[in-house]
Amino acid sequence: AAFGLRSCRSLCAGRWQLPYMAMQRAFGRSPTFLVNTEQQRSNLDALVRREQHLAEQYQKNKPLMFNGNAYQKTHPQKAVLGHRDADATVVSPMLLGCADGVSQIEEFGIDASKLPRELLDACEEQAMNLLVPDQTGQISGAYQGPIPLLREAFKNTRSLGSTTVCLSVLDNSTRIHGKLHPMMAIISVGDCELMVLRQSYTHHRGLRYETVFNTEMQRIDGNCQCPLQVCRVDDRIDGAFDERMTIEVIERGSAVHMVSVYEGDLVIIGSDGVFDNLFKDEVVQLVNRMIPRSRLTAPAAHAARKGEGYRPLEQQLLGEVAQRIVELCHSKTQADFTGKYPETPIGKGGKRDDTCCAVGEVIEWTEVDCLYWERIQRQRRMKELVTCGGILGLNLMCIDDDDDEDDDESVIHGGSRSARDYSFMSEEESHSCSVM
Repeated sequence: AAFGLRSCRSLCAGRWQLPYMAMQRAFGRSPTFLVNTEQQRSNLDALVRREQHLAEQYQKNKPLMFNGNAYQKTHPQKAVLGHRDADATVVSPMLLGCADGVSQIEEFGIDASKLPRELLDACEEQAMNLLVPDQTGQISGAYQGPIPLLREAFKNTRSLGSTTVCLSVLDNSTRIHGKLHPMMAIISVGDCELMVLRQSYTHHRGLRYETVFNTEMQRIDGNCQCPLQVCRVDDRIDGAFDERMTIEVIERGSAVHMVSVYEGDLVIIGSDGVFDNLFKDEVVQLVNRMIPRSRLTAPAAHAARKGEGYRPLEQQLLGEVAQRIVELCHSKTQADFTGKYPETPIGKGGKRDDTCCAVGEVIEWTEVDCLYWERIQRQRRMKELVTCGGILGLNLMCIDDDDDEDDDESVIHGGSRSARDYSFMSEEESHSCSVM
């Protein structure tokens, strides 16, 4: 990435000219510029979105959750030069997300990966505290929507940096005509994008995924190098920076969509490295190739009418889909045997960039899920109490429990770790919780 402290065009002048031109020769199209405060403020009204996308279909009243996986990879040409991967993903029961850090901020001695990771961790903590259903299937009444969630998460971070971000928040409190109707609250700042795929049946093609919703990139003047950003910088970069501007970006400039969601829906979130290199039709085709029809069950609504149970996809398969999407993105930046580059949404050869992708399937929140996540939350609370700086710690002890750490990691970061390992529970435990 490169910086534009006064404007995006300022990169090509002064002391930034040589590093910028050298980077273009190395990477083809340059990744993201850091956009200055005034540029962001002047474009908020043009980029803001507040939309609702409702669909009504038969469905048993039940809470839902995400079962997902994620994959990210530094572009090989950037890895050779030692560039740090500044992308981050989060996969948890009520939240999917990705963040794409502005990597050239490291020219100022700032770790570009810290803010994206810290921001997503803070978002995940907010989602776990506010959105996980209790034993009666109810969620905390403190949840106020995706904008307060992202705003408070940012306030809970301390790292310097700049990042784009896209979150999909699963809200099990919404109702239509008095009946539970889970909705997905999507909030985006910048040029990460999201797609919602839903199974559709036709006599000719059988069951296939089709796009029912997708977000749009927020880019200043349509410039693929100048997305809207969530940032915190110091005098090394911008002496006039005011953190209140970032709050204003989240509150006034974010794109927010409320989308009906159903069991069996597939949610794909990717950094600009995904959607600058792949057309959305290519993503859908890839998903339909990798999830054979024999692996698909009838759509949840159809299965419910027949009294059938919906069979979730394996988490490993979802991870393989995310990995293949990333690999296909990187292949778009390579010439074929004739020397020609493939077509991409931003032109031939696309963008050589760090790339991350999270893939989540919407499935039913069950009794066993309730027990599992209650246990994880208890572990986290106890860890806060007994580790350094905790109430019981009194700076006298520091506990490092490898087993607990493994459990915690499997929850926070998703990746290839299983989010549904219930082998620890006894048969008695597995029948002691009920949800709707």
